[in-house]
Amino acid sequence: MGLRDILTGRHQVKGPAPDRLFAITTAYVTLQAGHQIDPAGSAAIVFQALATSEFEATIKDMEEVVRATGGENGTTVATQDDDYGYRWMVLRNPEGAPSIEDLAVGINAVSSSIETAGHGERLLCAVFAFADSAERRVYFIYNYKRGYWYPFVPDPSRDKERLTERELQIKAQVGEEMPIEPEIERWFPLWGIPI
Repeated sequence: MGLRDILTGRHQVKGPAPDRLFAITTAYVTLQAGHQIDPAGSAAIVFQALATSEFEATIKDMEEVVRATGGENGTTVATQDDDYGYRWMVLRNPEGAPSIEDLAVGINAVSSSIETAGHGERLLCAVFAFADSAERRVYFIYNYKRGYWYPFVPDPSRDKERLTERELQIKAQVGEEMPIEPEIERWFPLWGIPI
């Protein structure tokens, strides 16, 4: 921060550290071994699509890169738009061979490409799917704007309800290994996750 910034009351805000996304690649070991929360073999990056040929070309190029690099290990990629105007790029590992590392590398490649093209503000989040010992879906959501993770556990027996107590329990289990969003009111639910 310089003298001009102090006098004008302005300062440049730093973005979140990009390596925070990769915290999932070590935390999942604790989740799996210590808490019976297993990777489901799928992840997605969510962004607001821009109706320009340049943006669409960037996304197509990234889809091809992820498809080409994922082809070696069987990871597939597909995109779909939701009812809220967001695009989901979904990465899936082969059945029975979940690899959080491969998914994180693919998600990071897509987000880096979108940021490099000058559209970083369009990134919403990354979502990694897990399942607990009760066969409930557990999602870990990475908020790009904040640079924090948070757990999201939808209630399988009630529509658009979440299991808040379970989310807080998971926070306590992995809070040391992942940068968890400290403001719980920012743990926004994502309904209709396609993974």
